[in-house]
Amino acid sequence: MFDFGFSELMLIAVVALVVLGPERLPKVARTAGHLLGRLQRYVNDVKTDINREMQLDELRKMQQQIETSARDFETSVHKELTTVETDLNRAIASADAPPLAGASAELPSPQPQAEPPTPVAEVSPHLELGAGATPAANSGKS
Repeated sequence: MFDFGFSELMLIAVVALVVLGPERLPKVARTAGHLLGRLQRYVNDVKTDINREMQLDELRKMQQQIETSARDFETSVHKELTTVETDLNRAIASADAPPLAGASAELPSPQPQAEPPTPVAEVSPHLELGAGATPAANSGKS
């Protein structure tokens, strides 16, 4: 900032000694040292505040970028889901629709379903089973 050489500092010290005198020069030098220390601390505090604000600004920008990319991703996923849903709905609708006249020849005919198996022993509706009774024990009663 300021470019003071050794010769300029010696000249300032000699002038200060002549103007202030030997009694007051140490007090003034001590006060000037304290003031310069405070000035340096103030400048350092301002620098750290500026750096902190710059970092916060960078973090805010990064947060906005992440939010926009997340929104873009969400919209793309939503679009894909809607297209898949519409495709599925179309496929279901086409499967539920009756076949066309020309399309019936292409489709295999459905196989006849087998009849359900008949039960091995049918129980007579007239039989009444009591608690703990078996069908063999009740066969004599009618």
